Amino acid sequence: MQITSVEIQEHTLRFRFEAGTSRGTLKEKKTWYLKLYNEGNLIGIGEAGPLKGLSIENIDEMPAQLELLKSKLEGQQIPDSMEAVLELAEKLTNDAFPSIRFAVETALLNALYKDKTIFPSDFVRNEKRIPINGLIWMGEKGFMRQQIEEKIKAGFNCIKMKIGAIDFETELELLKSIRDQANEDQMILRVDANGAFDPANALDKLDQLSALGIHSIEQPIKAGQINKMKALCKESSLPIALDEELIGVNNKVEKKALLAAIQPQYIILKPSLIGGIKSTLEWVQIAESLNIGWWMTSMLESNIGLNAICQLADYLQVEIHQGLGTGQLYHNNIDSPLTIKKGHIYYDLQKSWGSLDDLT
Repeated sequence: MQITSVEIQEHTLRFRFEAGTSRGTLKEKKTWYLKLYNEGNLIGIGEAGPLKGLSIENIDEMPAQLELLKSKLEGQQIPDSMEAVLELAEKLTNDAFPSIRFAVETALLNALYKDKTIFPSDFVRNEKRIPINGLIWMGEKGFMRQQIEEKIKAGFNCIKMKIGAIDFETELELLKSIRDQANEDQMILRVDANGAFDPANALDKLDQLSALGIHSIEQPIKAGQINKMKALCKESSLPIALDEELIGVNNKVEKKALLAAIQPQYIILKPSLIGGIKSTLEWVQIAESLNIGWWMTSMLESNIGLNAICQLADYLQVEIHQGLGTGQLYHNNIDSPLTIKKGHIYYDLQKSWGSLDDLT
């Protein structure tokens, strides 16, 4: 089957609330949909959703890059295997725009397998539910406490709290309030500092967090401080997960060298940030060869991108809690079968996909 035309649709996702992180507050996020057609029939959709201030992309250049991509895609034959799709996507894109590569991979796989399927799996047949963490965004103490109560009431047994924007004592108090309600067997607690800690006092903070039975902390200090991060991973009583540290590391040799040097306990995989599906599969293979754990997290994509990441997670036979609950954040997300209940995300076959043309 041939791609006879390509359309790029820009969309601004609007948050239901001000989503706070240590890097600032998010109210909206721009994303681009890549739509592939054969003789007027939509055959594949992918999403390029970079995040300003975090992605390596020059976001102002996204429209021009996507227009250039259109001419490369038009006339291409849909490859006949996943491996061939990933090779073609790598050939048509470049490392400087990882979210575009992810969109191309997703759209081509969707065209190969049809019906919003990216990886044929138990997940899309509603035979597999993926456990996810409930995400607590930063904000005033009362707002954060409200989110915590809502997640517990909704049946989550894994909560991830973003820290580093308000004072540390208040954050400890909020985490202790969760632990007072549920022990480590009843509730997994993760925290994400987004690089907010000062290396000079990071170890002391990690020890205080560890005393509360925290499962792990994502990116305690800013990326690029390899020796300091290595020392923290070695000395901390709290397991550390690399997140931003992986951004922009594209070569397989460099990936292995980074993980071998730092030796983290975990890595966090966000396909839109780290170069797409092929790159994610490389990180998984390298991490497992070094006995490093991992899990996946969506990066504020709409349900189009989230759908692809959920299916990739299921393809990789994940068992631990993933970070895949961000589809509920927006007023104007596309309707989808993706459903969250009691701390799991699954495909509700009674629900159908909405149309991108109806988005406002």
